[in-house]
Amino acid sequence: MAVVTDTDARTATGRMADLRRRIDDAVHAGSDTVQDPHTAGGMTARELLEQLLDDGSFMELDAVARHRADNVGAEKTRGRGSEMTRDRGEGLVTGYGEVDGRPVAVFCQDVTVSDGALDEFHGKKITKVMDFALKTGCPLIGINDCGAARIQEDAGAPGVHGEVLRRNVHASGVIPQISLIMGSCTGGAVHSPALMDFVVMVDQTSRLFINGPEVIKTVTGEDVGFEELGGARTHSTSSGVAHHLAADEEDAVEYVKALLSYLPSNNLEEPPVHPEPADAETGIESLVPELDRIVPDTANQPYDMRKVIEPVLDDGEFLETQALFAPNIVTGFGRVEGHPVGIVANQPMHFAGCLDVDACEKAARLIRTCDAFNVPVLTFVDVPGFRPGVDQEYSGIVRHGAKLIYAYAEATVPLITVVTRKACGGAYDVMGSKHLGTDLNLSWPTAQIAVMGAHGLDAVIRPSETRQHVIRGLRALRSKRETLPPKKHGNIPL
Repeated sequence: MAVVTDTDARTATGRMADLRRRIDDAVHAGSDTVQDPHTAGGMTARELLEQLLDDGSFMELDAVARHRADNVGAEKTRGRGSEMTRDRGEGLVTGYGEVDGRPVAVFCQDVTVSDGALDEFHGKKITKVMDFALKTGCPLIGINDCGAARIQEDAGAPGVHGEVLRRNVHASGVIPQISLIMGSCTGGAVHSPALMDFVVMVDQTSRLFINGPEVIKTVTGEDVGFEELGGARTHSTSSGVAHHLAADEEDAVEYVKALLSYLPSNNLEEPPVHPEPADAETGIESLVPELDRIVPDTANQPYDMRKVIEPVLDDGEFLETQALFAPNIVTGFGRVEGHPVGIVANQPMHFAGCLDVDACEKAARLIRTCDAFNVPVLTFVDVPGFRPGVDQEYSGIVRHGAKLIYAYAEATVPLITVVTRKACGGAYDVMGSKHLGTDLNLSWPTAQIAVMGAHGLDAVIRPSETRQHVIRGLRALRSKRETLPPKKHGNIPL
């Protein structure tokens, strides 16, 4: 490393040399540090960003910024011929770039360089890039690998946590927010990912919890390991925090790219449209003959609802969300004529497709996300009712079912519902019924609709013609305009 003297630092040439050195240090920071055990052999922050962003599109913010203490130390060393203090921007990379030609803002923590803990300095870098994302109306992607606040810091670190969280809330429903948990994210740091629209975790390497195993054992006596407590599989199957369980870092990055392809940059834009040619409206291309045979003759025999969903979507491509959580409901994204749609569907393969606490919350979240970002919702219904059980009643099925009702009734995007077999009891109303405001309700001849009967539907259609009717319905609804009564905000039953 070159020595910068007090004289050199005051000249233009010296300052340019100093800037080049500092940028070089920031880019190559961490090459002489020990890699965190959980990501041994994994990618550094900049390697992750290289894989996520389009080639050559990344512009780093605050690459040469220093901790306040480092600035003081640097001032003290000037004039004595000693080396300047090493930059402390390492451990957190922030900036903006493009994914498939569309702007995004990013921050990426890297414990391969520092301990990854969110201190006041790093927090200010994150809030700066969050402000940038809100001002420019582009998605925010946070790659988290951190601990709790640095114990060396005073109240500044918890305070900056609050600044980050406030921005997460203000950005909610305005720009898409996606969090990748690439290592450990613990303590107060967990709340920022929890406030984002989507959380992606990597199997066997991601951990997310507020209190660690040692704290839990000390306070409650419970003995639990890191992976069981807050691993990616736990949050994908039990808590529902994770929207995707990635096999590795590359899979996590690819899932984020796929998610972005279905979402607009902000709530004032329409979702991106793929240029694939549409099916001929009445042509053989949009007929799906296998759907005429998919519903079993026996009313209680299960079938895989994914085999109904996929043929209705372009090229059968369906990006599922929370696939391992509440498997009695299926949610995700697809396209019809190149236009993104959100999918909510009962899954007869699990609990006969009954609604329970987790299923209601999972479906409601997808619907509200779609409504926030102008994505139509397509619902497939085969629901015999709410799942019975004392545990369900004690867990608040009444309140959670109300969340699903709220989500459908509040949505102003195009809503289309297809009843494939059962729509019974109170679950009939809850699953995107006409009475909650759905624009187009279609029924297969195999449908058994209790309570209201078939007169609550717009048409009875052949299953093989489902894609045709969905295409026509979405075309007609693209000009839909609906507003809700003026209010500050509703009071969803949380």
